[in-house]
Amino acid sequence: MQRTIVGIDVGTTKVCTVVAQVHESGKVNVLGVGLTASKGLDKGVVVNIEDAVNAITTSVEKAERVSGYRIGTAFVGIAGRHISSLNSRGVAAVGRPDHEITRSDIARAVESAQAVAVPTQRDIIHVIPRAYQVDGNDGIRDPIGMSGFRLEVETHIVTGEVMAIQNLIKSVQKAGVEIDDLVLQPLASGEAVLSPEDKDRGVMLVDIGGGTTDIAIFVNGGVYHTSVIPVGGNQFTNDIVYVLHTPHNTAEYLKLRYGCAIAGDPPEPNDPNDLIDVDTLTMGEKQKVSRHLLNEILQSRAEQIVELIYNEIRRSEFEGMLPAGIVLTGGCAQLPRFDELVRDMLGVPVRVGVPNDLSGLADTLDTPPYATAVGLLRWGSRHGLAMLNTPHSGLQERNGWGNTYERFKGWLREFLP
Repeated sequence: MQRTIVGIDVGTTKVCTVVAQVHESGKVNVLGVGLTASKGLDKGVVVNIEDAVNAITTSVEKAERVSGYRIGTAFVGIAGRHISSLNSRGVAAVGRPDHEITRSDIARAVESAQAVAVPTQRDIIHVIPRAYQVDGNDGIRDPIGMSGFRLEVETHIVTGEVMAIQNLIKSVQKAGVEIDDLVLQPLASGEAVLSPEDKDRGVMLVDIGGGTTDIAIFVNGGVYHTSVIPVGGNQFTNDIVYVLHTPHNTAEYLKLRYGCAIAGDPPEPNDPNDLIDVDTLTMGEKQKVSRHLLNEILQSRAEQIVELIYNEIRRSEFEGMLPAGIVLTGGCAQLPRFDELVRDMLGVPVRVGVPNDLSGLADTLDTPPYATAVGLLRWGSRHGLAMLNTPHSGLQERNGWGNTYERFKGWLREFLP
């Protein structure tokens, strides 16, 4: 069965709206893509609602024109420096007289795990069950139908600042779209570029976007650690501006055209192949800059990001326990030799993840920067409540994302067998 699903990746540098038919096997038939430069966001957080609304509206309208579908609801990615996570355990007594575990028992255990002290200025985005115990026996993924007296569940809880969440919701709704679900961006990206085998063995997903580096660690098929680091591709460009004294658009061009994450050996003095003519901050003036110096700037920032990634591995307590290594995605994953730098510094297998099993307008999305957008579609297919729509009919609207009770029921529908 195929369902028509919409995903909106509201990032720091771009807004990408994708309309697609998603098969239950995970294959995505892309019907329309709307891509526009992002405005009104800083490090994944809305800082100007009017600009954000205009960017989202433009992206949505482009996707509607290409696909022929009128978009009413969508799965929306969320990230930003305000995101944090914790792990929690819940317990429930098995309710039936014959001690057979039911969905009701799991719901009560998950609800118990959710009863953690969350500050009033924060809201829960995800409550994700990842493993169960029955009468002390662990490693259980699906306890329904088993017999026991005591059910325990381990969950991963993702929270965000209320105002940051509400500003994103408001921006999307003012663009004329209701939210099916807010999805943490690295979880969405994982849907697009990770296999079930990766998640079972132990893998770290690193999505390096324009404003943030989003991280998720999966072990035994479940998510054990998520975080958002407020450093991304924009910092590479800003470093070039500050050191080489070039305009921002010139710095971005140099990064994309000549950039490399490993500078290599210095060139011979006055090597003409090492020099690049670029604009200066003074209009009409040119200067020659060293390609090696450019890559030294990029390598310095890349090494900082790798160190921050390593800190997250240590925080997760899974250092040395990720046999599938690290999968890089996002725009910065395309920086030449960045994967090699990560491999050299951390000593783990590293590969660049790209969305696969795409058809239709697939050539638009089969690169690392679009992992989140494709992942939102697969998240909606696997976990969500997407509705099949017809051309120009509009997707069925829900009552909004903010109803806590409805969201809690949605979590159970998403993650229970």
